[in-house]
Parts: sequence; C-alpha cells; structure tokens
Amino acid sequence: MGKIIAFIVIILLAILLIPFISVKWKGMITVTTVTFIAILSGSLAFQALSGENAEFLFTGSSVTGEIPVRIDALSGWFIVIINFTCITGAIYGLHYMKAYRSQKSNLSLHCISFILVHSSLICICSLQNAIAFLIAWEIMALSSFILIIFEHYKRETLNAGINFLIQSHICIMFLTLGFIWVAMRMNSYDFKAITLFSSANSLLTGVALFLCFFFGFAIKAGFVPFHTWLPYAHPAAPSHVSGIMSGVIIKIGIFGMMRMLLLIKIDYLVIGYFILFISIVSGIYGVMLAIVQHNLKRLLAYHSIENIGIIGIGIGIGCIGVGMENQLLAVLGFAGALLHTLNHSLFKSLLFYGAGNVYQSTHTMDIEKLGGLSKQMPHTAFLFLMSALAICGLPPFNGFISEFLIYNGLFTGLYASDNALTLSVVSGIFALALIGGLAMLCFTKAFGSVFLGTARYNLQHPAEESNFGKLMPMYAVFILIIAIGLFPKPFVIALSEPLHLFTYHLHNNIPLERLQITATMSMIGWCSVAFSGMAGLIFLLRKIMVSNKPQTINVTWGCGYIAPTAKMQYTASAFVRTYRKLAEPVLSIHKKKKEIQGIFPKSGGQETHPYDKTEEWFIDYPLQQLKKFFNRFIFLQNGNLQFYILYGVAFITLVLIVPLAFDYLKALIKFLNQL
Repeated sequence: MGKIIAFIVIILLAILLIPFISVKWKGMITVTTVTFIAILSGSLAFQALSGENAEFLFTGSSVTGEIPVRIDALSGWFIVIINFTCITGAIYGLHYMKAYRSQKSNLSLHCISFILVHSSLICICSLQNAIAFLIAWEIMALSSFILIIFEHYKRETLNAGINFLIQSHICIMFLTLGFIWVAMRMNSYDFKAITLFSSANSLLTGVALFLCFFFGFAIKAGFVPFHTWLPYAHPAAPSHVSGIMSGVIIKIGIFGMMRMLLLIKIDYLVIGYFILFISIVSGIYGVMLAIVQHNLKRLLAYHSIENIGIIGIGIGIGCIGVGMENQLLAVLGFAGALLHTLNHSLFKSLLFYGAGNVYQSTHTMDIEKLGGLSKQMPHTAFLFLMSALAICGLPPFNGFISEFLIYNGLFTGLYASDNALTLSVVSGIFALALIGGLAMLCFTKAFGSVFLGTARYNLQHPAEESNFGKLMPMYAVFILIIAIGLFPKPFVIALSEPLHLFTYHLHNNIPLERLQITATMSMIGWCSVAFSGMAGLIFLLRKIMVSNKPQTINVTWGCGYIAPTAKMQYTASAFVRTYRKLAEPVLSIHKKKKEIQGIFPKSGGQETHPYDKTEEWFIDYPLQQLKKFFNRFIFLQNGNLQFYILYGVAFITLVLIVPLAFDYLKALIKFLNQL
C-alpha cells in the first residue's frame, strides 16, 4: 500500500511543481517523475511476473463501491513494457522539445500530460473497478489529446487531435456499455462480477459481452476498420509522443482484449476464429497502405496497424488452442502475441525517434524530398536500418523471435484434423508471409529514399546528426532489441506466469520450461550469436584487407555522366510503382499527371495521393449522407430575425404542450381501460 500512496504523491507533487519552474527544469522533473513511477510500479510488476500477485483494496465511495487494485502477471508484463518505453520516450523528449523552449506554458501542459499518460496507463493495467477504470481511461484519452496537439496552431494537427478525441470517446462508449450491462445485472463494478455474470449466462451472452468490449478496445488498438485515427495522430504529434502512442498506448487495447479473455467465460473457438480473421485483414491492409505513403511518420503509423494484426494473429491462435484444449497451440499463440507486443514497442518507438531526428534536421517528413542523409546522420541511419530489419522479422533481431513463435503455432495447427482450423491456419501462414514480404519492400523504399543516394531537395539548413541526448535512449532501445534477438530464452521464460493465466485450466498442462519451445529458443539464440559473430568477422577482415589500399570517393548516382543530377535516382513513388499498379484495385489512389509532350519536353510529372478506402466507406460516405440529409433543412437558416424568434416561440410552446398532451393521453388510456 505504501508504494501506491508514494505513486500518487509523486504524481501530484510533479503536477503542482511543473507550472512554477523554469523551462530547463520542466523536462528534468518529468523524466525524474516518470522514472520514480516506473521504479514503484515496476517492482510490483516483476513480483507478479515471478508468481507473486499484488492486491490492494481502496474503500472508494458510495458510487464506485470498493476499488480493488490487482497486479497479476498479465498486468505486470504490460506495466514493464509501458515503463521502459515511457522512460526512453521521456529522455528522448527532453532533448527533442528543446526546439520549443520559447513555449513555456505549452511545455508545462505537455510535461503534465506526459506524466498523466504514463500513470494512467499503469492504472488501467492495475485497477479492477469499472468506474475507476473508465476514469483512468478518460485521463489517458484527454492527456494523449493534449500531447498530440502540441503544435495546435497548425490546422492539420488540430484536426488530427479532434479526430483522435472523437474516436477515443466512441471507444469509451462501447466500454461503458459493457460495464453497465454487467453492473445492472450483478450490482457491482468489480471486474470479478464480469466473470460471475458470464458464468451464469449462456456462451452466446458471453460472446456478445466480449464483442461489446472488443469494439471498444479495437478502436484503441487500431484493428481495421477501427484504425482511421492512427494515420492522422502519429504524424501530427511530436516524435517521442508518436513513439509512446505506437509503442504502448495502442497496446493498451491489446491488454484490454486479453484481460477480457481472462474474465469472460466464452466460446474460445468462435472468438479465436473471429480475432484471427480481423487480424489477418488488419495486418495485410495496414502494410499495403504503408507502402504507398509519402510521409515517413504516416508510413510508420500504418505499420502499427500491420503489427497489431500480427499480434492479433497470435491471440487468435492462442484462443483456438484454448478452445481445442491444445496447450502447445495456446502457448505458442499467446507467447508470440505477448512477445511481439514488447518487440513492437521497441522497434516502433526507435523508428519514430529516428523519424524525429530526420524531421528536426530537415524540417520535412516528405520522403520524396529526402535522400542521402546517411552521410550527415550516420547514427540515425544505422539505428533506423536496424529497427527496420527488426520490424521486417529478420534474424538476428527481436521481431524474428516473436514471429517465429506465431509461425510455429500456425504450423502446429496444421496437424489438427479440423478443416476449419486447417483453412484458418493456412490463411494465417499465407498472411504472415505476405506481410513480411511487403514490409521488406516498404522499408527498402523508406530507408533507401531517406538515407541513401543523394539529396533530392535543397534544404534550408544542412542536415546534421542529432546530439547524444537523443541518441542515448535510441541506443538503449537498440541494445534490448539485439538482446531479445540473440538471447530469446530468458524473455520467453519470463512469459511463464502470463501464459499460465490462459492455460492453467487445460488438461495435462505442462510448465513452459518443460516444453520443447524453450530448447528451440535456446538453439535460435546460439545460431543468431554465431551468425552475428560471422558477419562481424567478415566485416573486420574486409576492413583490414582494404585499409592499406587507395580509395576513391565518387559521386553517388554519377553513372559516368559529366553533370550528375539527383533526378537520375529512383523516387520513392517510382520504386514501388509496380506494386502500386497491382494494388490499385484494393487501395484508393488519386493521381495527378502532366503528360510529357514533344521531343524535348520542358516539363512533366506525376503525383499520387493515397487514401484509405475503409475511411472512405465507413466514415466519409456516412458523413456525406448525413450532411446531405441535414442540407434538406437549410431553408430554416434564412438569416431572417423574425423567423428565428418564431422558431424560439415554437420550441417553447412544444416544451410546454408536449408534457401536458402526454398527461392527457395517459389519462385517456387509463379511462379507456376502465370501460
């Protein structure tokens, strides 16, 4: 209990202190507060991961009832992920926000919001009272909104923030609906009431309740078609906020789904197939849209949708395993999902920090205008490349380990005699392979266009490498990426307790340490170490062999021409032109083309503007129809004062007459019933 009180006191003190101190100390106080919060919550999280759950009970109020704080292994795993990403984000943000030091009051609000986002995420993982949970969720939504609109004087930033806020409240609406349903029947806001309610009712009721929560959490996680806020919010926010959003805020939707899977007694088989289907669609659609983006941060945002799809495939396989009483299938699915949640938070935050370095150095995120930055920004280029290889699922990086677990689960499912499972598993394998291939195409384009070749655009200021303060947290993330890739066994073993929550009730449940999977992880680790050592040895030998030989430095893309120009190199659009042609029927791409005319054309060119087809169908079209409907009543807005007074009189008359008429109608019905 002492740790929780200290947790609350530290947050309150920081919030009270930040507005009154100088700009220099605002960031330091934020980093210190985030670190202390992480230490306090992290100690309870590690206890839970070692099998010692924490439970505290607050008295609450007459409205909320008792407020239990329970930290089990699932909460512990997510708290650890949240803490690490928030600490690196806070340190990176401390140096990133120096460019905005003149905005003193804006920075105060930003720092307070950052602390509130971190603390509310931990609260969401710990609180098990519906009202307290929704309050924490609302704090997270509002503080995220403030973080996103830091540059609120830009129209597109404000629009992105409002879009985020609206969709966050649609998400809350679904969650509230689910909690109210349970509370009305069980007269309790405790999460245990959800289990009691679903156990006392049919499996169909359980599925309906789960879907109610699923739609809410899916909006936050960014499953297709609930993803439309992500591509706007990520580019608009400062880069460390984008890293936090992609790294942990969308993962809280994944936490919510997994928590509900533990609480609600449902048909795991049906839910597993449903989650697998929607995840496959999310993964493929996300990466397909990422490839055709021209804005670097928007491209990364669509990759978040893709990776949420990969995590969802793991959850789907895990649910099917539980439904079929197949422990290995369940363990591989959930282990892959949980480990990919950690892995994605690492490489995606690193990618966003890299994009932030590029933005502050070049003042643009337009991939078509960038190029050749590896010469001026070698550390950023190296870290971006490493994280790109990790997100593509290539060894010896962490993305390969989690995707290997999910692949292993899918191949395990092939041995089942169930036709529906076989079809789903084959679809999952095909989807994962397709996602991996398309991700490699996308990051080849992104890295090649931004960091290789020569500059395509005359920047106002020469690009330069970021300072140590921004690079230090990036290297910390990179070390963990490599550690998971080279030594995966301890990280998989750390999942024992969270996995036990999902599989303890299965027949013949075997401890994770005794399954073949841990030996396989150990072998993969040693192979990765050997591969890395061999690559390092070859690099070293090459360096020694060429060190004494004369070297000539030529212009990139010179190609033997007397007057080389940056126009000789591929543009990002040209690089993926063949893919775009193939994908056009599925995607919505608007083109603007100026045809080349004559033997010596003076000008010509083509622009492509990709748009999200699901947004077109599910948001734009209904809004257009709604607008068209309301436009039918535009005659009421005629600018005539007399008419407006008449409307007021009519409204007041209706307010007075309707209740009176209703009473008379009731009296009439009562009279007729007595006849």
